[in-house]
Amino acid sequence: MLTTQAFDPKDMVFRYLGSSGLKVSVVGLGSWLTIGQTMNGATVKDCLQAAWSNGINFFDTAEEYAGGNSEVELGAALRELAWSRDEYVLSTKIYFGTGSKEPNTWGLSRKHVVEGLKSSLERLRQPYVDIVFAHRPDFGTSMREIVEAFTQCIRNMNMAYYWGTSEWSAEQIKSAMAIAEQYNLVGPVAEQPEYNMFHRHRMEVEYKPLQEQSSYGATVFSPLACGILAGKYNDGIPADSRLALNREELEDEINDLQSANGRAQIARVRSLTQVAERLGVHTSTLALAWCIQNESVSSVITGASRVEQIHQNCAAVALVSRMTTDIMDEIETILENRPAQPDDYGRRRVSKRSLAEVGIGYR
Repeated sequence: MLTTQAFDPKDMVFRYLGSSGLKVSVVGLGSWLTIGQTMNGATVKDCLQAAWSNGINFFDTAEEYAGGNSEVELGAALRELAWSRDEYVLSTKIYFGTGSKEPNTWGLSRKHVVEGLKSSLERLRQPYVDIVFAHRPDFGTSMREIVEAFTQCIRNMNMAYYWGTSEWSAEQIKSAMAIAEQYNLVGPVAEQPEYNMFHRHRMEVEYKPLQEQSSYGATVFSPLACGILAGKYNDGIPADSRLALNREELEDEINDLQSANGRAQIARVRSLTQVAERLGVHTSTLALAWCIQNESVSSVITGASRVEQIHQNCAAVALVSRMTTDIMDEIETILENRPAQPDDYGRRRVSKRSLAEVGIGYR
Protein backbone atom coordinates (compact mmCIF):
# COMPACT_ATOMS: atom_id res chain seq x y z
CA MET A 1 0.00 0.00 0.00
CA LEU A 2 1.40 3.42 -1.00
CA THR A 3 2.21 5.68 1.93
CA THR A 4 2.11 9.39 1.10
CA GLN A 5 4.80 11.54 2.69
CA ALA A 6 3.39 14.77 4.13
CA PHE A 7 5.29 17.91 3.22
CA ASP A 8 7.99 18.99 5.68
CA PRO A 9 9.50 22.41 4.91
CA LYS A 10 12.75 21.63 6.76
CA ASP A 11 14.91 24.79 6.52
CA MET A 12 13.54 25.93 3.17
CA VAL A 13 12.66 29.59 2.67
CA PHE A 14 9.37 30.56 1.00
CA ARG A 15 8.52 33.80 -0.76
CA TYR A 16 5.33 35.17 -2.23
CA LEU A 17 4.99 34.86 -5.99
CA GLY A 18 4.92 38.56 -6.75
CA SER A 19 1.80 40.33 -5.54
CA SER A 20 -0.13 37.06 -5.22
CA GLY A 21 -0.79 35.15 -2.02
CA LEU A 22 0.97 32.05 -3.36
CA LYS A 23 4.16 30.98 -1.58
CA VAL A 24 6.90 29.16 -3.46
CA SER A 25 10.17 27.68 -2.23
CA VAL A 26 13.15 29.88 -3.12
CA VAL A 27 14.67 26.80 -4.75
CA GLY A 28 12.43 25.17 -7.36
CA LEU A 29 12.94 22.14 -9.57
CA GLY A 30 12.66 22.55 -13.33
CA SER A 31 12.61 20.00 -16.13
CA TRP A 32 14.24 21.60 -19.18
CA LEU A 33 16.68 19.16 -20.87
CA THR A 34 16.27 16.68 -18.00
CA ILE A 35 12.85 15.23 -17.16
CA GLY A 36 11.52 13.29 -20.13
CA GLN A 37 14.72 13.79 -22.10
CA THR A 38 17.85 12.58 -20.30
CA MET A 39 15.99 11.09 -17.32
CA ASN A 40 12.81 9.04 -17.07
CA GLY A 41 10.84 6.77 -14.79
CA ALA A 42 12.39 5.93 -11.42
CA THR A 43 15.10 8.59 -11.75
CA VAL A 44 12.49 11.32 -12.12
CA LYS A 45 10.61 10.02 -9.10
CA ASP A 46 13.80 9.85 -7.01
CA CYS A 47 14.74 13.44 -7.88
CA LEU A 48 11.26 14.72 -7.06
CA GLN A 49 11.31 12.86 -3.76
CA ALA A 50 14.71 14.33 -2.91
CA ALA A 51 13.41 17.82 -3.73
CA TRP A 52 10.30 17.25 -1.59
CA SER A 53 12.44 15.96 1.29
CA ASN A 54 14.50 19.18 1.14
CA GLY A 55 11.43 21.42 1.36
CA ILE A 56 10.99 22.23 -2.35
CA ASN A 57 7.31 22.77 -3.16
CA PHE A 58 7.63 24.35 -6.63
CA PHE A 59 7.97 22.28 -9.83
CA ASP A 60 8.17 23.79 -13.32
CA THR A 61 7.81 22.39 -16.84
CA ALA A 62 6.54 23.44 -20.30
CA GLU A 63 4.57 22.02 -23.20
CA GLU A 64 7.66 22.34 -25.41
CA TYR A 65 10.09 20.41 -23.23
CA ALA A 66 11.01 17.08 -24.84
CA GLY A 67 8.07 17.52 -27.21
CA GLY A 68 5.58 17.18 -24.34
CA ASN A 69 7.29 14.16 -22.80
CA SER A 70 8.59 16.24 -19.91
CA GLU A 71 5.00 16.83 -18.79
CA VAL A 72 4.21 13.14 -19.26
CA GLU A 73 7.13 11.98 -17.10
CA LEU A 74 6.59 14.67 -14.46
CA GLY A 75 2.89 13.86 -14.27
CA ALA A 76 3.54 10.13 -13.95
CA ALA A 77 6.01 10.68 -11.11
CA LEU A 78 3.65 13.03 -9.27
CA ARG A 79 0.84 10.52 -9.61
CA GLU A 80 3.01 7.72 -8.22
CA LEU A 81 4.27 9.85 -5.33
CA ALA A 82 0.64 10.76 -4.54
CA TRP A 83 1.40 13.92 -2.63
CA SER A 84 -1.56 15.98 -1.50
CA ARG A 85 -2.31 18.38 -4.37
CA ASP A 86 -2.70 21.37 -2.06
CA GLU A 87 0.87 20.92 -0.80
CA TYR A 88 2.83 21.56 -3.99
CA VAL A 89 2.94 24.27 -6.66
CA LEU A 90 3.04 23.22 -10.30
CA SER A 91 3.66 25.43 -13.33
CA THR A 92 3.81 24.89 -17.06
CA LYS A 93 4.38 27.19 -20.01
CA ILE A 94 2.45 27.71 -23.24
CA TYR A 95 3.69 29.07 -26.57
CA PHE A 96 5.93 26.72 -28.56
CA GLY A 97 3.60 23.72 -28.73
CA THR A 98 4.99 20.20 -28.96
CA GLY A 99 6.38 20.21 -32.49
CA SER A 100 3.34 20.21 -34.77
CA LYS A 101 3.65 22.35 -37.90
CA GLU A 102 -0.06 23.27 -37.89
CA PRO A 103 -0.07 27.09 -37.42
CA ASN A 104 -2.62 27.15 -34.59
CA THR A 105 -0.70 24.72 -32.37
CA TRP A 106 1.74 27.33 -31.12
CA GLY A 107 1.71 31.01 -30.14
CA LEU A 108 -0.62 32.85 -27.78
CA SER A 109 -3.87 32.96 -29.72
CA ARG A 110 -6.90 32.27 -27.56
CA LYS A 111 -7.19 28.93 -29.37
CA HIS A 112 -3.69 27.74 -28.50
CA VAL A 113 -3.62 29.15 -24.96
CA VAL A 114 -6.83 27.28 -24.09
CA GLU A 115 -6.24 24.10 -26.09
CA GLY A 116 -2.52 24.02 -25.33
CA LEU A 117 -3.17 24.21 -21.61
CA LYS A 118 -5.86 21.51 -21.89
CA SER A 119 -3.33 19.24 -23.59
CA SER A 120 -0.69 20.02 -20.97
CA LEU A 121 -3.08 19.04 -18.19
CA GLU A 122 -3.83 15.77 -19.97
CA ARG A 123 -0.13 14.96 -20.21
CA LEU A 124 0.43 15.97 -16.59
CA ARG A 125 -2.70 14.08 -15.51
CA GLN A 126 -3.64 17.08 -13.39
CA PRO A 127 -6.95 18.95 -13.06
CA TYR A 128 -5.12 22.30 -12.99
CA VAL A 129 -1.73 23.96 -12.68
CA ASP A 130 -1.08 26.66 -10.14
CA ILE A 131 0.70 28.91 -12.66
CA VAL A 132 0.69 28.96 -16.44
CA PHE A 133 3.36 31.11 -18.11
CA ALA A 134 3.26 32.67 -21.57
CA HIS A 135 6.58 31.19 -22.68
CA ARG A 136 7.37 34.08 -25.03
CA PRO A 137 5.60 37.24 -26.24
CA ASP A 138 3.42 36.80 -29.34
CA PHE A 139 3.81 39.73 -31.74
CA GLY A 140 1.07 38.34 -34.01
CA THR A 141 -1.70 38.31 -31.40
CA SER A 142 -3.22 41.38 -29.77
CA MET A 143 -2.38 41.85 -26.11
CA ARG A 144 -6.07 42.03 -25.25
CA GLU A 145 -6.69 38.59 -26.78
CA ILE A 146 -3.73 37.15 -24.86
CA VAL A 147 -4.92 38.55 -21.53
CA GLU A 148 -8.50 37.43 -22.25
CA ALA A 149 -7.27 33.92 -23.07
CA PHE A 150 -5.42 33.49 -19.78
CA THR A 151 -8.36 35.02 -17.92
CA GLN A 152 -10.63 32.42 -19.55
CA CYS A 153 -8.33 29.61 -18.40
CA ILE A 154 -8.38 30.95 -14.84
CA ARG A 155 -11.89 32.34 -14.29
CA ASN A 156 -14.03 30.25 -16.58
CA MET A 157 -12.27 26.93 -16.94
CA ASN A 158 -10.44 26.54 -13.59
CA MET A 159 -7.33 25.23 -15.37
CA ALA A 160 -4.93 27.57 -13.50
CA TYR A 161 -4.89 29.95 -10.54
CA TYR A 162 -2.34 32.47 -11.85
CA TRP A 163 -0.55 33.35 -15.06
CA GLY A 164 2.80 34.87 -15.78
CA THR A 165 5.22 35.79 -18.54
CA SER A 166 8.59 34.45 -19.68
CA GLU A 167 11.20 36.51 -21.49
CA TRP A 168 8.76 39.38 -22.02
CA SER A 169 9.98 42.97 -22.04
CA ALA A 170 8.96 45.24 -19.19
CA GLU A 171 6.86 47.26 -21.64
CA GLN A 172 4.95 44.14 -22.75
CA ILE A 173 4.30 43.18 -19.15
CA LYS A 174 3.05 46.67 -18.31
CA SER A 175 0.78 46.54 -21.37
CA ALA A 176 -0.75 43.25 -20.19
CA MET A 177 -1.27 44.62 -16.68
CA ALA A 178 -2.89 47.80 -18.00
CA ILE A 179 -5.30 45.87 -20.23
CA ALA A 180 -6.23 43.61 -17.33
CA GLU A 181 -6.96 46.66 -15.20
CA GLN A 182 -8.95 48.42 -17.93
CA TYR A 183 -11.17 45.48 -18.86
CA ASN A 184 -11.46 43.73 -15.46
CA LEU A 185 -9.35 40.80 -16.60
CA VAL A 186 -6.69 38.76 -14.77
CA GLY A 187 -3.22 40.24 -15.08
CA PRO A 188 0.11 38.40 -14.88
CA VAL A 189 1.86 38.14 -11.51
CA ALA A 190 5.38 36.95 -12.33
CA GLU A 191 8.06 36.74 -15.00
CA GLN A 192 10.32 33.78 -15.72
CA PRO A 193 13.57 35.32 -17.00
CA GLU A 194 17.13 34.09 -17.30
CA TYR A 195 19.17 35.33 -14.35
CA ASN A 196 22.66 34.45 -13.20
CA MET A 197 26.01 36.05 -12.41
CA PHE A 198 26.71 36.53 -16.12
CA HIS A 199 23.19 37.61 -17.18
CA ARG A 200 21.96 40.45 -14.98
CA HIS A 201 20.64 43.51 -16.82
CA ARG A 202 17.05 42.45 -17.40
CA MET A 203 16.40 41.39 -13.79
CA GLU A 204 18.38 44.13 -12.11
CA VAL A 205 17.56 47.08 -14.38
CA GLU A 206 14.71 46.54 -16.85
CA TYR A 207 12.34 44.81 -14.42
CA LYS A 208 13.30 46.83 -11.36
CA PRO A 209 10.46 49.39 -11.63
CA LEU A 210 7.95 46.53 -12.02
CA GLN A 211 9.39 44.82 -8.96
CA GLU A 212 9.34 47.96 -6.84
CA GLN A 213 6.03 49.45 -7.95
CA SER A 214 3.93 46.36 -8.70
CA SER A 215 5.70 43.62 -6.68
CA TYR A 216 6.08 41.64 -9.92
CA GLY A 217 7.50 38.22 -9.11
CA ALA A 218 10.34 36.31 -10.76
CA THR A 219 10.93 32.56 -11.03
CA VAL A 220 14.36 32.73 -12.63
CA PHE A 221 15.90 30.06 -14.87
CA SER A 222 19.47 29.12 -15.84
CA PRO A 223 20.97 30.29 -12.52
CA LEU A 224 24.15 28.30 -13.31
CA ALA A 225 24.40 29.50 -16.95
CA CYS A 226 23.94 25.97 -18.33
CA GLY A 227 26.47 24.64 -15.82
CA ILE A 228 29.28 27.12 -16.49
CA LEU A 229 28.88 28.60 -13.00
CA ALA A 230 29.14 25.11 -11.51
CA GLY A 231 32.74 24.97 -12.72
CA LYS A 232 32.15 21.81 -14.73
CA TYR A 233 33.51 23.35 -17.95
CA ASN A 234 36.70 24.77 -16.48
CA ASP A 235 38.75 22.11 -18.28
CA GLY A 236 36.61 21.44 -21.35
CA ILE A 237 33.20 19.85 -21.96
CA PRO A 238 32.75 16.57 -20.03
CA ALA A 239 31.03 13.75 -21.92
CA ASP A 240 28.18 13.51 -19.39
CA SER A 241 27.54 17.27 -19.15
CA ARG A 242 24.46 19.17 -20.30
CA LEU A 243 26.34 20.80 -23.17
CA ALA A 244 27.67 17.44 -24.40
CA LEU A 245 24.29 15.71 -24.18
CA ASN A 246 22.38 18.56 -25.88
CA ARG A 247 24.81 19.84 -28.49
CA GLU A 248 22.17 20.75 -31.07
CA GLU A 249 19.92 22.67 -28.67
CA LEU A 250 22.84 24.39 -26.92
CA GLU A 251 25.02 25.10 -29.97
CA ASP A 252 25.09 28.85 -29.26
CA GLU A 253 26.18 28.25 -25.66
CA ILE A 254 28.93 25.87 -26.79
CA ASN A 255 30.24 28.36 -29.35
CA ASP A 256 30.19 31.15 -26.78
CA LEU A 257 32.04 28.98 -24.26
CA GLN A 258 34.83 28.47 -26.78
CA SER A 259 35.08 32.20 -27.60
CA ALA A 260 37.17 34.88 -25.93
CA ASN A 261 34.14 35.83 -23.83
CA GLY A 262 33.73 32.20 -22.75
CA ARG A 263 37.38 31.92 -21.74
CA ALA A 264 37.01 35.11 -19.68
CA GLN A 265 33.96 33.64 -17.95
CA ILE A 266 35.86 30.46 -17.11
CA ALA A 267 38.62 32.54 -15.57
CA ARG A 268 36.04 34.29 -13.40
CA VAL A 269 34.50 30.95 -12.40
CA ARG A 270 37.92 29.76 -11.24
CA SER A 271 38.13 32.84 -8.99
CA LEU A 272 34.58 32.23 -7.73
CA THR A 273 35.58 28.66 -6.91
CA GLN A 274 38.22 30.00 -4.54
CA VAL A 275 35.52 32.02 -2.74
CA ALA A 276 33.28 28.94 -2.55
CA GLU A 277 36.07 26.79 -1.17
CA ARG A 278 36.72 29.30 1.63
CA LEU A 279 33.02 29.04 2.50
CA GLY A 280 33.15 25.24 2.32
CA VAL A 281 30.60 24.90 -0.49
CA HIS A 282 30.48 23.98 -4.16
CA THR A 283 30.78 26.76 -6.75
CA SER A 284 27.25 25.99 -7.93
CA THR A 285 25.93 26.47 -4.38
CA LEU A 286 27.57 29.90 -4.23
CA ALA A 287 26.06 30.88 -7.60
CA LEU A 288 22.57 29.83 -6.47
CA ALA A 289 22.87 31.66 -3.15
CA TRP A 290 23.93 34.79 -5.06
CA CYS A 291 20.64 34.62 -7.00
CA ILE A 292 18.55 33.95 -3.88
CA GLN A 293 19.98 36.93 -2.00
CA ASN A 294 18.23 39.18 -4.54
CA GLU A 295 14.93 39.75 -2.73
CA SER A 296 13.10 40.33 -6.03
CA VAL A 297 13.65 36.66 -6.90
CA SER A 298 10.63 34.57 -5.90
CA SER A 299 12.23 31.23 -6.78
CA VAL A 300 15.37 29.96 -8.48
CA ILE A 301 14.52 27.14 -10.89
CA THR A 302 17.24 24.53 -10.76
CA GLY A 303 17.87 21.49 -12.92
CA ALA A 304 19.11 18.12 -11.74
CA SER A 305 19.60 14.65 -13.15
CA ARG A 306 20.94 13.10 -9.94
CA VAL A 307 19.69 13.12 -6.36
CA GLU A 308 22.98 14.47 -5.00
CA GLN A 309 22.57 17.57 -7.18
CA ILE A 310 19.27 18.31 -5.43
CA HIS A 311 20.93 18.26 -2.01
CA GLN A 312 23.78 20.41 -3.28
CA ASN A 313 21.39 22.97 -4.76
CA CYS A 314 19.33 23.21 -1.58
CA ALA A 315 22.46 23.95 0.45
CA ALA A 316 22.32 27.41 -1.14
CA VAL A 317 19.43 28.38 1.17
CA ALA A 318 21.59 28.14 4.30
CA LEU A 319 24.49 29.88 2.56
CA VAL A 320 22.51 33.09 1.93
CA SER A 321 22.86 34.21 5.56
CA ARG A 322 26.64 33.90 5.21
CA MET A 323 26.78 36.11 2.11
CA THR A 324 28.17 39.13 3.92
CA THR A 325 28.76 42.53 2.37
CA ASP A 326 32.44 41.66 2.08
CA ILE A 327 31.65 38.41 0.23
CA MET A 328 29.23 40.17 -2.12
CA ASP A 329 31.79 42.92 -2.80
CA GLU A 330 34.44 40.29 -3.54
CA ILE A 331 32.09 38.61 -6.00
CA GLU A 332 31.37 41.93 -7.70
CA THR A 333 35.10 42.53 -8.05
CA ILE A 334 35.48 39.15 -9.74
CA LEU A 335 32.48 39.60 -12.05
CA GLU A 336 33.07 43.24 -13.03
CA ASN A 337 29.61 43.41 -14.60
CA ARG A 338 27.28 45.22 -12.20
CA PRO A 339 24.62 46.83 -14.44
CA ALA A 340 24.43 50.61 -14.37
CA GLN A 341 21.14 51.90 -12.99
CA PRO A 342 19.28 54.79 -14.66
CA ASP A 343 19.36 58.04 -12.71
CA ASP A 344 16.17 58.33 -10.63
CA TYR A 345 17.08 61.82 -9.36
CA GLY A 346 16.30 60.73 -5.82
CA ARG A 347 12.65 59.90 -6.58
CA ARG A 348 12.49 56.10 -6.79
CA ARG A 349 9.21 54.74 -5.40
CA VAL A 350 9.49 51.55 -3.36
CA SER A 351 6.38 49.53 -2.49
CA LYS A 352 7.69 45.95 -2.67
CA ARG A 353 6.68 43.84 0.32
CA SER A 354 9.65 43.19 2.56
CA LEU A 355 10.94 39.74 3.43
CA ALA A 356 9.93 40.43 7.03
CA GLU A 357 6.34 40.75 5.83
CA VAL A 358 6.35 37.74 3.52
CA GLY A 359 8.21 35.55 5.99
CA ILE A 360 11.86 34.61 5.69
CA GLY A 361 11.03 30.98 6.30
CA TYR A 362 8.02 28.78 6.76
CA ARG A 363 6.92 30.69 9.85
